Amino acid sequence: MHRPAARKLYLYLAALFITSLVVSNLIFQKFFYWRPFDWEVFGMPIFELSVGILPYPITFLITDIISEIFGKKSANQVVVAGIFASFFSIGILLLAGVVPAIDSSPIDNATFHRVFALSPLAVLASMIAYLSAQFVDIRIYHYWKNLTQGNHLWLRNNFSTFSSQIIDSTTVILLLCSFQVLPWELFWGLVVSSIIFKILVAAIDTPFLYFFVWLIRRRFDLKVGEEIRLD
Repeated sequence: MHRPAARKLYLYLAALFITSLVVSNLIFQKFFYWRPFDWEVFGMPIFELSVGILPYPITFLITDIISEIFGKKSANQVVVAGIFASFFSIGILLLAGVVPAIDSSPIDNATFHRVFALSPLAVLASMIAYLSAQFVDIRIYHYWKNLTQGNHLWLRNNFSTFSSQIIDSTTVILLLCSFQVLPWELFWGLVVSSIIFKILVAAIDTPFLYFFVWLIRRRFDLKVGEEIRLD
């Protein structure tokens, strides 16, 4: 009875997920200071972060919502769609880089190249890390969901997100340094900064997960642990 509305909700969540993922890959080259504490690792400040990290935690919140409401299969489908969209964005960037700018273009070839030339490598590194992290996130989430029989939402949300964020941050920064997109001297500072930031965000987003899950369950008359099947 609620299937059309459920499909629409799933579509909107998938759109937010894919947008957050692709945008985070495109804006990664700008860095900012986020220093609640003046900490250093191997002499490097650990709260220097890429702006690409800002939309990224949203992807894990959305996959947790989809996992909780629509199940493991639907969450995996969104992950695969995100991978496809990211690789498609690589093709668009490569094509845009080949097309020469006209003399009156506000953005000339050199500026475009400086901003976006490394984006395909960043997307590739991000996708390798993201693929590993998201599937780990979904797998751990459903392991705890089954173990707790649908109870203790905070437990599976945080356990799955903490584990996957460590994998994601370490892998993507390792690959970016290996591809010489980032200098190796930033490695530990960025890894520790990213993990701390993402874990804090994961803890902060737990009330939001509870709220959205409660709202959706109420809308679709779902019991705790009950999922909507779209197929």
